[in-house]
Amino acid sequence: MKQVIACIDGVTRAQGICDYAIWAARRLDTDLQFLRVLEYHSDYMPVSDLSGSIWLGAQEALLRELAELDEKRSAVAQEQGRQLLELVSERARAQGQTRIDARQYQGDLVETLVTLEPDTRLFVLGHHERPLKPSRLLPDHRLEAAVRALHRPVLVAGTVFHEPASFMVAYDGSATSRKTVEMVSRSPLLAGLRAHVVMVGGETAAADAALRDARAELANTGFQPQTAHVPGEPAEALAAYARHHSVDLIAMGAYGHSRIRHLMLGSITTSILAQVRLPLLILR
Repeated sequence: MKQVIACIDGVTRAQGICDYAIWAARRLDTDLQFLRVLEYHSDYMPVSDLSGSIWLGAQEALLRELAELDEKRSAVAQEQGRQLLELVSERARAQGQTRIDARQYQGDLVETLVTLEPDTRLFVLGHHERPLKPSRLLPDHRLEAAVRALHRPVLVAGTVFHEPASFMVAYDGSATSRKTVEMVSRSPLLAGLRAHVVMVGGETAAADAALRDARAELANTGFQPQTAHVPGEPAEALAAYARHHSVDLIAMGAYGHSRIRHLMLGSITTSILAQVRLPLLILR
């Protein structure tokens, strides 16, 4: 059985990731795995920069010191990770989750997630505490890289859990957004929640027809979706709609070329997260 994987590596608040993952695993009736990946990023000056400035003996002594320090740092990080995994596992058990696994890896975060992807139904990720470099997409490049590399659905969770009662699909009538609606309609993850399907732009005949198709697709599986056209720039318009209608989660497809789609994993994602602080379900 495919599982929900909650990656708690370096996130600001592991509790939020933990709780959204518990919610998702319960809705999907699947196993839950907590994952922590230890990535090594050296803060030390390269040895080549030292060789011309100190004696050989001193250099060898310094290298031994650095190696010992690295070992200590690694041991501390592993113990910290073990304790964190133990805490979130206990939190999950306290909420009634029994099918739990917790694992710690050393290596590259994205490569590890890609390796685990065949056995994964949903990834739950969060923001890292100390981004290594700024990103035009999301607050840190590791989250962006993971979202771009993975083909399974990704839930970018909020820092504080609020059980979703409603969701909004950012829709433009394209093949990508039609597939998003189809995936939402077939998945138990959002079943029974209040549904909104929102298009940004003018109310043209084609746009009206696209919204009718989306409404029909969702209605066929028991949803009673509310549809709407909203004017303005995509990110601002969708964020304003979400606030006004108390939407708890936004679902959208990944990548494309239309006015909305080319922004789906660009400024629109950044703006939505910044403006409404909602969980974001990215579907491929």
